[in-house]
Amino acid sequence: MAEVELRNVSKSYGKKQVLQDITVEVKKGDLACLLGSSGSGKTTILKLLAGFEAPDSGEISIGGEVVSGNGKVTVAPHKRGIGYIFQDLALWPHMTAFENIAFGLKARKEPDYRIKVQETAEWLGVKDSLDKYPSQLSGGQQQLVAIGRSLVLQPRVLLMDEPLANLDVKLKKVVREKIIELKEALGITIIYVSHDHREAFSLASQLIILNGASVEATGTPEEIRQSDSAFIKYFIEL
Repeated sequence: MAEVELRNVSKSYGKKQVLQDITVEVKKGDLACLLGSSGSGKTTILKLLAGFEAPDSGEISIGGEVVSGNGKVTVAPHKRGIGYIFQDLALWPHMTAFENIAFGLKARKEPDYRIKVQETAEWLGVKDSLDKYPSQLSGGQQQLVAIGRSLVLQPRVLLMDEPLANLDVKLKKVVREKIIELKEALGITIIYVSHDHREAFSLASQLIILNGASVEATGTPEEIRQSDSAFIKYFIEL
């Protein structure tokens, strides 16, 4: 059964058509990578899944429940079981790493939030940095804290918008390995935006290739490599 479904989804901003009648399914526990050039609608898909925006037409389902349809958001963002990691991380600079990770739990008034933050930070390898502010952390540590802030809420689906874009090669390797470990250990469904096909092929169990406002192809990395599409061959330099 699909954990995430977009059925005949379209979205435009004014006269610009960003998504045109796209249909995509992501199975539970998959790491699906949205891969395409700038402006192909990758981040728009994340915003629609998160409930920040509504599609103009079509339906979006998460866990078998329709969460957006008929041009409306029918399930509020905070009720979707979604974690969202922004490209700019959006860590609060005036809060320590501990406070950043704990923010959602405290908003829920969970009494054992301290234990959950400690456990999450230990698993991510940032337990010794919990008393530091974002400006005192390395780029990789900041990324892991951002992941922890979403992960501690135990989302059913984790959305990641180019999380490695601002890291150097060494830090990219560290965070990439942690993302793979996260998927395998927790079985969480991850939808990951990238414009780097090498990064996407190294991470994904499913690739969703966007071309313009449409889905060019979807499949495993091996299936995409074997595609006859001229666009795919050009885009991923086959």
